Amino acid sequence: MSVLVYIDITNGKIAKSAFEAVNYASKIGETTVVTNGNVSDDELSNLGNYGAVKVLINRSLNDDNPNSLSKLVQAAIDKTGADTIVFSNNLISKGVAPMVSAALKAGLVTGAVDLPDAEGIIKVNVFSGKAFGYVKVNTPKRVISLTPNSIGVEEVGGNVSIEEINSEVDARIKIKDVIKQEGDILLTEAEIVVSAGRGLKGPENWGMIEELAKELGAATACSRPVADIGWRPHHEHVGQTGFVVRPNLYIAVGISGAIQHLAGVNGSKIMVVINTDPEAPFFKAADYGIVGDAFEVVPRLIEAVKKFKANN
Repeated sequence: MSVLVYIDITNGKIAKSAFEAVNYASKIGETTVVTNGNVSDDELSNLGNYGAVKVLINRSLNDDNPNSLSKLVQAAIDKTGADTIVFSNNLISKGVAPMVSAALKAGLVTGAVDLPDAEGIIKVNVFSGKAFGYVKVNTPKRVISLTPNSIGVEEVGGNVSIEEINSEVDARIKIKDVIKQEGDILLTEAEIVVSAGRGLKGPENWGMIEELAKELGAATACSRPVADIGWRPHHEHVGQTGFVVRPNLYIAVGISGAIQHLAGVNGSKIMVVINTDPEAPFFKAADYGIVGDAFEVVPRLIEAVKKFKANN
């Protein structure tokens, strides 16, 4: 079976979620990757370690215009004859995957969390991660969008060939500006996330959240009210209307745990909650909870992490 994976490149680097999508595809069949933008052959060669056998790249296509990216993916499908097309379920693919699906008249499965079984049935997240659904595609071609951090990344070793590919550019859409997420660790790629809400009382108190995140090698996040009132940038907002994250560890400080917030974080492997209110809804969803004042608990956590790192 021939499988095609589209990955997007950020600042010349391949994200962990892209390697995961390639690794996932390689377990379905012979995998070709299609991508675009300014990226070195050395960086692309890393894709061979995760199961790709070929990379098709259009270096002249440097923006995230979904129409142009859809045409790029379709050109790669024509070249490879792929019958399964895989995306990582991120902001770019949410625009591109449906276009590819419509153009191919192919079934689209979004939010996949497992490989297709022997009958081609795919397990997916439904109801904002509160349940699982099982989807079978009956069309000759299928498009699968993989939920990041759902299957992990496994190096398999191997070499990959790199080839240029041309595709049409849709000039009807002009992207004037792109605001990229900031920080050493991108929120959507983070293994650990430290998040905070209105319980911190003001933006001037975020220093301890940033310090804890730095000590843990984590990304910082926030609840929607915090982003709405301007305490933190909107690209840190996690929840149903923000980013959906699935880190190995999610630490929530001063967040009550409204259902909209939980919808964006309940895929986390371990959730730790710090809140003064023992009746906060978050405690029902958390794996560990600390009833206490964040201004007392977080500094003690920072010192504990520093001590642990010094002794290990």
